Amino acid sequence: MLQHNWILSLHPLTKFYFSLSITISVFIVSSYWYAMAMFGICLILALWAGVQKAFLQNVLLALGFLLIVLFLMQAFFYPGNQVIWKLGFLSMKAEGIHYGLIMATRILAIGSAFILFFKITAVRDFVKALEDIGLPPMGAYVVLSTLQIIPEMRKQSRVIMDAQRARGVETEGNVWVRAKAFIPILTPLILSSIASTEERAITLESRAFLTKNKKTSLYKLSKGPLDHVLPIAFVVILVGLLIGRVLG
Repeated sequence: MLQHNWILSLHPLTKFYFSLSITISVFIVSSYWYAMAMFGICLILALWAGVQKAFLQNVLLALGFLLIVLFLMQAFFYPGNQVIWKLGFLSMKAEGIHYGLIMATRILAIGSAFILFFKITAVRDFVKALEDIGLPPMGAYVVLSTLQIIPEMRKQSRVIMDAQRARGVETEGNVWVRAKAFIPILTPLILSSIASTEERAITLESRAFLTKNKKTSLYKLSKGPLDHVLPIAFVVILVGLLIGRVLG
């Protein structure tokens, strides 16, 4: 990532408002062309921020299969009269294809917006921004720990797999070999997760996390000129789209 990249230097809430604006706008504009355009904007921003490879990988892994299944379900089972293709009791209808494209591209736009958000925003920065606007420290900790639990468990599982591999356990091969190698890591993974939870509880208690006094932090987030302009622009665009939807 580029250190002086303007996208990366935006305030976390500005990036979050962008993702939220895309989510709202694809429901206002019921067009798969618009949803695809929103995905294209996310891709351009990912390219601009230097995270395009990780962004596309995450979109493909997280949304690819879901979008295909969703589109096929709507194409074959959505009610309609204009049959395009038929195989036995299954019939693909034009109405189903249209609705399937709208639903699939809508999920693609929303998912890609939030995948981009987490690719260009540190979780710590996002939680600190929420705390700055009034989220209680307990709530901030819950959000932070929830967002970090899967990456932490993935990292811990890799460490355990490396340890098992060092002991001569076969961890690579076909699905059956990998399944057998995965089972022995479950116990140490669960135990290490419990131990880390206890360590966090002790750390929080030692830092007087549960006291009623006002919390202070050495870590500060600052807003630039764009962080004041862009949220207003997002609202104006959404209002314009909504007016266009009502009048159109």
